[in-house]
Amino acid sequence: GGRPRLGFEGGQTPLRLRLPKRGFHNPHKREYQWLNLYKLSSWIRQGRIDPTKLITMKTLRDTGVVGNKIKDGVKLLGAGHAKFNHKISIEVSSCSELAREAIEKQGGQVQLVYYNKLGLKALMKPWRFEVTPFP
Repeated sequence: GGRPRLGFEGGQTPLRLRLPKRGFHNPHKREYQWLNLYKLSSWIRQGRIDPTKLITMKTLRDTGVVGNKIKDGVKLLGAGHAKFNHKISIEVSSCSELAREAIEKQGGQVQLVYYNKLGLKALMKPWRFEVTPFP
């Protein structure tokens, strides 16, 4: 077309470059998927998760209680701690004190595990790491 591109100001320095950058971007920030106790309790009551077995992040992802895009792990939060009454054993990346107390009060246990990006991918998609032998 016969018009200049959007943001072009006739040769002078554009506004987006004249304004200063603000804030700080932390490159080491961890982004956890949140999981509240009321949602976990609901999934257990519906029979989607077996409370007698160890509940891992793969179990949580496969059952759909958390989304598919687990970037750095799962954080267990304490919303719904008053009504939580299941004895479970769970492995998560991070856990709030309220959620830990609610689970341990019922006789369960919370294990905090750390996976780097590759380890988390190997946990979630183990078939991608199977080695096929050469013929």
